Amino acid sequence: MDWTPVCYEYDGTFAGFLTCVFDSWVNREEPAEFRWEEGVCGSLYPVTAVETDRTKAERVYRSFRRKFGYEGRELVVRGFLTCLPEREVWLWRLIQKGYSQGPSMARDLTDPVVDRVRKAVYHLNHEAHLYTGFVRFSELEGVLVGEIEPKNRVLPLLRLHFCGRYPQERFVLYDRTHREALLHQPGRWAILPAEDVQPGPAGPEERTFRKLWRAFYDTIAIQARTNPKCRMTQMPKRYWGCMTEFQPEEPPALPEHTKGAAP
Repeated sequence: MDWTPVCYEYDGTFAGFLTCVFDSWVNREEPAEFRWEEGVCGSLYPVTAVETDRTKAERVYRSFRRKFGYEGRELVVRGFLTCLPEREVWLWRLIQKGYSQGPSMARDLTDPVVDRVRKAVYHLNHEAHLYTGFVRFSELEGVLVGEIEPKNRVLPLLRLHFCGRYPQERFVLYDRTHREALLHQPGRWAILPAEDVQPGPAGPEERTFRKLWRAFYDTIAIQARTNPKCRMTQMPKRYWGCMTEFQPEEPPALPEHTKGAAP
């Protein structure tokens, strides 16, 4: 029996995607498109709304390790965090290959589906690695606050690094692109949706630390060996917007009794 092409509408979570995978095999449907619930664009295929079911998602996830092996399962899990266009469709094709070929699927580098997903995962891993060195935290009222603008959803990968590096600290790392935040306090962590995070103004001590960091960055530079092209190779320019050393110095805060007074 031929599979029916459909457009799956789900909530955008990994559990929701795995529920779509479960339903597609049970109902003999081939997802030609995926879209989130808030999508308003039309589709040439029948639209099927899929409600996230944790039980179904867990069954599919457990089958990955059994059918794909560790490498194949990680390829699917991390592939969902990438910014690959039509990500879910490519992952669906990869899952089909995994169920038919077994663990050897992940090593079939000549296959266009495997190649496309592996390149996307490599880009994800590389971006997460760069952010382990490019994240800048500021201390605001006893909490370390940092912001990033990644192309991929790197917070799940950065969690292991920063929670292990600052196990006794309270910190927030906000992803401006995907509007979610990594929250940590000793012994606990969570990645939660956050529509708009606006860090408060820096205090005098924090402004002093920022000034010292900018001075250090400028001092260690050797003017005679300035090489902008090399610097942008090692530190791509799209990361600069969230890095302290590239931000203008903040003006000193006005005392409370002078705020609102005429100049």
